[in-house]
Amino acid sequence: MPRIFGFLESTAHALLRLAAGFTFSLHGYQKVFGYFGGMGHGRPAPVNSLMWAAGVIESIGGLLIFLGLFTRPVAFLLCGEMAVAYFRQHLPRGLWPITNGGELAVLYCFIFLYLTQVGAGPLSLDRLVRRKP
Repeated sequence: MPRIFGFLESTAHALLRLAAGFTFSLHGYQKVFGYFGGMGHGRPAPVNSLMWAAGVIESIGGLLIFLGLFTRPVAFLLCGEMAVAYFRQHLPRGLWPITNGGELAVLYCFIFLYLTQVGAGPLSLDRLVRRKP
């Protein structure tokens, strides 16, 4: 039994990283390129704005998390970005994430905090890069 659970644990870890990286990068593409509805009416955020910078970080960071490359430092940066997003954009609208629209920011923040601690896992480019001959 422990052998099966070990496999399931590493598979769940990889799936969490893949899903979080992919969906997070979509938020960045939305801000930078206007995909998926953009920032309103299919328009991207204005270049060099704070929202555009967040989109660049989310696009590149989400892709790196998805690939499992430089996972720990990237996850640390993204965790911080989501904490700032929550306190800057959502908390002023109310205390509770369910009422202020901050659920995704909170979830991403803690997923990235988790990945900062555990790394990318066995199914990642980090593992390939660190493989010793």
